[in-house]
Amino acid sequence: MKESLSRNITDEPGAEAGLSWRRLLPTQISDLISQFAAAGALIIICIALSIASPVFLTLYNLFNIVSQTAVTAIIALGMTFVIITAGIDLSVGSVAALAGVLGVKMMVDLGLSWPLAVLGGTLVGGLAGLANGLLITRARLAPFIATLGMMSVARGLVNIITGATAVFGVPDSFRLLGQGMIDGVPIPLITLIVLAVAAHLLLSRTRLGRYTYAIGSNEEAARLAGIRVGAYLVAVYVLQGLLAGFGGMVAMSRVASGQPNFGDGLELDVIAAAVIGGCSLFGGQGTILGTLIGAFLMAVIRNGAVLLNIDTFTQSVIIGVIIWLAVIWDQFRRRRFAESTR
Repeated sequence: MKESLSRNITDEPGAEAGLSWRRLLPTQISDLISQFAAAGALIIICIALSIASPVFLTLYNLFNIVSQTAVTAIIALGMTFVIITAGIDLSVGSVAALAGVLGVKMMVDLGLSWPLAVLGGTLVGGLAGLANGLLITRARLAPFIATLGMMSVARGLVNIITGATAVFGVPDSFRLLGQGMIDGVPIPLITLIVLAVAAHLLLSRTRLGRYTYAIGSNEEAARLAGIRVGAYLVAVYVLQGLLAGFGGMVAMSRVASGQPNFGDGLELDVIAAAVIGGCSLFGGQGTILGTLIGAFLMAVIRNGAVLLNIDTFTQSVIIGVIIWLAVIWDQFRRRRFAESTR
């Protein structure tokens, strides 16, 4: 078994699940180093931007960064689970748009209250995630292919349902989800913190979390250890779908309408946030804290680029280079881990 099976794939704390503590220690150190590296980069960039632009550290701008990052970060929480299983989900942007638009239409056409509509939109995302999970586990499609197809299906459905036009007429109270504040703190930030804590506990303290690491480390070994791999993979993709659906509702709340073109390219930002934060595309490694750091690192870079009048094309180049560096670092640390455990 690979390294992360040592995260205890059985319920007994002292059970021998694969590797000894000597092999677990390098994995933990590797995760910590990745988090510190991303956090260090975030701090350095923040210091540089605060010097380059007097606007950067203003309360208004910082709240703006938080509000803009919340949707990406919320969806990236689910992507952390998916990537740890050595999977990928390319459909999150389109699913978020579909869930958000349908949630808005539930308010406008069906007259549902906005909390019920948010729940409905979130469940739409969960159904898309269920479809992805079944395509991967039952139809034996590669995650890349299954979610690529869902990306196209969801985007097409959005345009069919809306006629490619925005949906207006939501109640003013719906704005609270994406624009409201509690004692001066943005509600999107509060929501993100609550979801991040829940995701961290789910990943680090539950059977689903332990099995997620085990599947990503070595799926066949996990299966031989008695894990119902298919069921847990479906659960991971449903979780990703639910978070994409909820993220779509937060995004629609920010603009107080249903925007069918929302989410174009969002999947790249979500994947990049997880990878920059230390998730390994080869599976078996990643943390919620690292993903949050990665999401805010990207948001700060984009915000700083706007403040410094750097065009969007150059921003894309910068983000692409950062992704390259993150993957190169991931490959380097995996080689070092392999050498340390021989």
